[in-house]
Amino acid sequence: GSFLGFTHLQHLAVPLALECPGGNGAWEQVTTRGNSRLCQTQRNPCNSSGELAWPCPENAACAPAGPGLAQCLCESPFHGYKCLREGTFPVLLFCGILGAATLSLSLLLWGTQRRK
Repeated sequence: GSFLGFTHLQHLAVPLALECPGGNGAWEQVTTRGNSRLCQTQRNPCNSSGELAWPCPENAACAPAGPGLAQCLCESPFHGYKCLREGTFPVLLFCGILGAATLSLSLLLWGTQRRK
């Protein structure tokens, strides 16, 4: 998780006691020089042929997210858990309910806490 988002990282030297982030399989070439390990050229986990490809839901596309990491991005117009909801996020409904709940709670607290 420390290298999440490091999609353009192509060369990394780590101590011999550690392995390359994401494992040695996440890199095209892993060599040792002296007391360090050199990890070069990240592999794309989305189109790996040796293992099963990254499991994304039907309405999503796989995108690399760092060494040995991938993320599933919903294709338009899908959103939500496992990209099962179609359309756009109901912003107006969400903000309306949140605003009404906040206003109601504020009025209730003001009415009970005011002094006569």
